[in-house]
Amino acid sequence: MTDSVAQKIGAYFDFSGRGTTLRTEVVAGATTFLTMAYIVLVNPSILGQAGMPVAAVAAATCFAAAFASILMGVAANTPLALAPGMGLNAYFAFTVVGQMHVPWQVGLGCVMISGLVFLILTLTGVRQLIVSVIPNYLFAAVAGGIGLFIGFIGLKDAGIVVGNPATLVALGNLKSAGPALALLGLLIIGALSVWNVRGAMLLGIVATTLVGWFSGMVHVTPQPYSLDALTATAFQLDLPGVLKLSGGVVEIVFVFLFVDLFDNIGTLVAVTKRAGLMDKAGRIPGLNRILITDAVATMVGAMAGTSTVTSYVESAAGVQAGGRTGLTAIVTGVLFFATMFVAPYAQLVPLAATAPALIIVGGLMLLPLTEVEWEDPMAAIPAFLTVAMIPLTFSIANGLALGITAHAVLILLRGRARKSDWFLFVLAALFVARFVWMGAA
Repeated sequence: MTDSVAQKIGAYFDFSGRGTTLRTEVVAGATTFLTMAYIVLVNPSILGQAGMPVAAVAAATCFAAAFASILMGVAANTPLALAPGMGLNAYFAFTVVGQMHVPWQVGLGCVMISGLVFLILTLTGVRQLIVSVIPNYLFAAVAGGIGLFIGFIGLKDAGIVVGNPATLVALGNLKSAGPALALLGLLIIGALSVWNVRGAMLLGIVATTLVGWFSGMVHVTPQPYSLDALTATAFQLDLPGVLKLSGGVVEIVFVFLFVDLFDNIGTLVAVTKRAGLMDKAGRIPGLNRILITDAVATMVGAMAGTSTVTSYVESAAGVQAGGRTGLTAIVTGVLFFATMFVAPYAQLVPLAATAPALIIVGGLMLLPLTEVEWEDPMAAIPAFLTVAMIPLTFSIANGLALGITAHAVLILLRGRARKSDWFLFVLAALFVARFVWMGAA
């Protein structure tokens, strides 16, 4: 690369103003990629349980992450990488498709609509109204509840936790191949993580898969590379089918929208604060461009064939490595794009190898629960209902609904209701109507 090109890149991304260099940004982008590359294997394993072609989902995951991260770097100049979100993919597979029996093509249509609604809310400023009525402790509770949900799914996929008619759940047979392999994977990822090895989850998944292959648990059946494997989910979303869901579409789209909105904001705050990009008033520069990018990425991801795309908190690893500009996100995106051409072979990775990553990711997502004032009943009761009901009912929607409703009811009972809370009470009333409708169904 010539000096003139490097200077133009530096000027565009404002290297001097942000105290970084081209080499630092490239290293930071590669670091972010290594810490979040596990999604290439984990996302297909989750969405595959919804009947989606695993190889195609893996390719769609890479494409969506590449497009979104590159767009974020170019449009918003922020070291924030994006990919299909954990938690939302579980909601898509196990609640929308599994419990509500919505075809995955229609589910992708719902993801597309949620992205469009997110874009409209951002352009019109309505998102500020939504954010203003939800207390911070419920943001934390949602993140923690999703973490428990993801961890529970990982334990279930591993066979470590199994169904039991007497106690609902019980400990599985840890001597059988699946649980034993998953526990080994958990040990490998845990050891690499405590030693601060970059890409610990990805390395652990690969190592566990190799053990599974050589032990005979997984039978390798390589298939010739084919572009068909990359396009089995592309443009398969069914928008007309969404209209046939009647009231169910509101719940599905709301959950996709709500979780993406607040997960995105939480990640933005964490990453930009660590990067020193927040201004003195605590505002995030270019927030609207970041949110618009997130919305567009979700719509493109739905067309490619994957669940909601959102910002990744693993971007903080790249920031820790020195990333301060959008070039960090662009490098991450380019690496995801290169990975897309080997993505079809993700179907060779067993659930027992990806389950440990789910368990550990779920555990790491519990950190926001420290932000809840558990000694205050006004916060503790809604937060607990949110955290507990998400995994116990296998539904993010139920946890959100109960938490927000409890928050509104307690405000009324305590006499703290204000005129500005009108939208909160509208949401709570809608949730109550939803529970009545579900009980009558």
